[in-house]
This record gives sequence, C-alpha cells and structure tokens, in this order.
Amino acid sequence: MSDALCFLSAAELQGRIARKEISPVELTQAVLERAARLQPELNCFITLCADAAMDSAREAEQAVMAGKPLGLLHGIPFTAKDIVNTKGVRTTFGAAPYRDNVPDHDAVAIARLREQGAILIGKTTTPEFGSKCLTDSPLFGRTRNAWSRERTSGGSSGGAAVAVASGIAPLAVATDGGGSTRIPAACNGVVGIKQSNGVIPHSQAQDLFGNQTYVTPTTRTVADTGLMLQVMAGEHACDPWSIAVPKPDYVSAARAQGDLRGRRILYCLAPPGRPVSAEVARAFEASLSRLADLGAELEPFSGEGFDVEPIWRAINHTVWRARFATIAEEHGDALSATFLRQVASAAQVSGVEYQQAMFDRSKLFQRVQALLQRADLLAMPTLTRPTLTRTALPIGQDLFGTIDIDGEALENVRAHWFPWTMPFNMTGHPAISLPCGFGSDGLPIGFQLVGQFRGDAELLRVSALFEAAHDLLGQWPQA
Repeated sequence: MSDALCFLSAAELQGRIARKEISPVELTQAVLERAARLQPELNCFITLCADAAMDSAREAEQAVMAGKPLGLLHGIPFTAKDIVNTKGVRTTFGAAPYRDNVPDHDAVAIARLREQGAILIGKTTTPEFGSKCLTDSPLFGRTRNAWSRERTSGGSSGGAAVAVASGIAPLAVATDGGGSTRIPAACNGVVGIKQSNGVIPHSQAQDLFGNQTYVTPTTRTVADTGLMLQVMAGEHACDPWSIAVPKPDYVSAARAQGDLRGRRILYCLAPPGRPVSAEVARAFEASLSRLADLGAELEPFSGEGFDVEPIWRAINHTVWRARFATIAEEHGDALSATFLRQVASAAQVSGVEYQQAMFDRSKLFQRVQALLQRADLLAMPTLTRPTLTRTALPIGQDLFGTIDIDGEALENVRAHWFPWTMPFNMTGHPAISLPCGFGSDGLPIGFQLVGQFRGDAELLRVSALFEAAHDLLGQWPQA
C-alpha cells in the first residue's frame, strides 16, 4: 500500500487528504521510506530532511482532524532542487565549497508552497550551480536515470525529475536556465514546464532585467503542474517581470477540456543542419497525429534562425564568469574541470560581443512572436539527439565529449541534443516537455509545446488534452 500511495497524483491526494481517507503522516512516511530505499541506486538527493518532514506531517494531520481550513497542497510532499534556497535546510548549489551552506530564508516559490501546506522532504541533486545538462558533481557523484541505471538523468534538474518519476514525491521544484527542467523531464518521462517570464517570481536572480533562468514545477501529470503553478505564481516585489502579471486559474486550465478545433500549431523537427534520430522523428510524427486527431490545424515552419547555442552561451557563460570567477579562483581544487572550463570560456567574450548577443536575443524574441502571430502554439521534440537508439545519454557522458547518432559522432552536446530548449529561456515564452512514448530501449521520449507569451493557461489546457490522448500515466519505472 505504501508504494501505491507514492504514485498517486497531488490532485488525487488533495481530495483524499481533505476527506480523511489518507493521513499526511502515512503519506510522508511512505515517500520517505521509498526515498531511503531508492537513494543508494538513484542518488537523486543531496539532503533528506525526514525529521522535519514528519513534524510537518503531524501538524498537517492535526489541522485536518481539527477541521481547519486547508491549503491547496495541504499535507502533500515535495522536493526542492538544491539550488533553490530553503530556510534551515542546507542548500549546496551542488558545489563542494557550499556543502555546509544553510539559508536563513526560503525562496519565494518555496515559501508559497509551504504556506499552502506542502511538506518539504528533501533537496535534490544538481551539477555545480546548475551549470550543465548532466547531473553530477564532485560533491555527490552521478544521479542515475529513473528508468535505467546506465543512463543519465539529464540536467541540471536531474534529481528533481528522477524523484518524481520514481515515485518518491509527486511534486518537485526545479530550475531552468537553458532547458534544465525540460531536458531531465524528457529523459525521465515526466512533465516539466518553463513558464513565461515573470509568472513565478525568481527571488534569487542577480540580473533582474536580463535574467533568463526560471524556478519551475516538475510533476507526473499536467493537472499537478497546474496545482504547482497556482501556488507558486503571482507577482512579488523581488521580481520586476512578475509585477502586474495576471494570475489565471491554472488548476482549471490544466484539465482536459474541449478540443483543439480552431487552433493552429506550427511544428519543426529540428533547426537546419541538426539531424534527428529515427526514433525521435517517429515519436514526433505520432504526437503531431494526436494533435490533429484533437482537431488542430498543423503547419510546418523551417526552423531558420533557431541555431542559437552560440548566443545563449555568450550571455550565459558571461553571467557565470561574473558570478563564479572568484569562487573558481579560490576553490578550483574542489570544483569539476567541466565547470571551471565553462567559467573560463567567457573570458574570451568581449563587452561588444556580449551586447551583440543581447541584440540577437531580441531578434529571436521577435522571430518567435512572428511565428505565434500565425499560430496558437509551436511544437518540436524536447531532445533531438539520442545516442544511437537511446533516448538518454550514457551515465558517463561528458559535456565536452561527442554525442553519437546512428553511428555518427558529433561535437557540442548542447547544440546536438537540445537545440529546442535554449531559445525559449531567452525569449520568455512558456515551453513544456510532455511524455509522448518510449524508445526501443524502453526509455521515455519527450515532446515540447511552446505557447503564446504569458499564454501559460492555454498551454496547460492543450497539454492536458495531449496527455489524455495517450495511455502513459500508469507506466512508471519498476523499482
């Protein structure tokens, strides 16, 4: 019974806790036991806070029994990526120099989840400062894919996606600066959204105006993503992009209602020059057919102008150099060679080149806007470049190594594995990765939908319809 509890959705748990059919204590104990059992295999946690979680669960149960008003996520466990501040719980940023860092405050998103009754059970793994698409670090080692111990979990929110996929908790707080939520969501077969800029306030961003990173939900269902957005969203003085942003009813939006008649979706398999594996292409075509069956009108777009990795890198790595050059100099022996190489690479980017990249970012926004003037949504694979027939890269993959496709070795993991995630960090449009099937190796494949700027509610509705058209919600890793 305890494992069955672990795979219930937050939406179902919400009602069953309110009806006193499930005890928050029983639920929290179940997920903590599962976490302890799977952690040696998956390595998806840096910290488990079992005692504090059980204390919170007992308080939650007392509130239920006393008939007190309950929050939207009352008694429901969640995890937080170890790059997001949690009051009284260490936040290491995946980096050895911060192994003992304990914040004295919660990030805004974490505070809102706790205010609505959600129970933090632990901090999930991230590479140093969320710096790559693979989840490993000298501090904790490698995090393994929920479906195969021999494959990567993706990154940088690998621990978050693995914890959700493996039934440890239904909800996870992740982050996304270039695909860090959507990449591991695709690798592990869960739902990962990067919402529109400003929808969820980012209280840890240092560049408030040029920021392209997001604090995000990761869940097993679209309905649960709606629940998390409902709680985490809303303006806050810490984030200028959040001010005066409307907050629709995300819970209602995330239900599979109506159909897609009258909706036009533009699609593209890959930017020019970025080949795609046959299995991803087949899954993508099948996904488009499901959208057509729902009534959507489909039209291809060329993908010209979307080979944006050099632009993203010029902006992102320059930010990292400003943030981490001193840390790299003082603690180089404790940091990975990959992280140090990325920080050092930005020394070659001049101020003029950085500003040109920002100009190019503006042009990219205009390009996406032009496409969305012709259509309601965009569609593309989340990951275009698996290894051979593999949907997730090998566990030992190096960021600066080659990536194989049907026997061809290619340089640049970012450009060849996830060309479609980085653009929408830079433009601010909402993008969601949804499970759409499995490869011949039994690992998940992801499908990405991109919505209108601040059109997150409609993106959820379409995603819920897409999810309902599949029979995937009962398929989870055996562990």
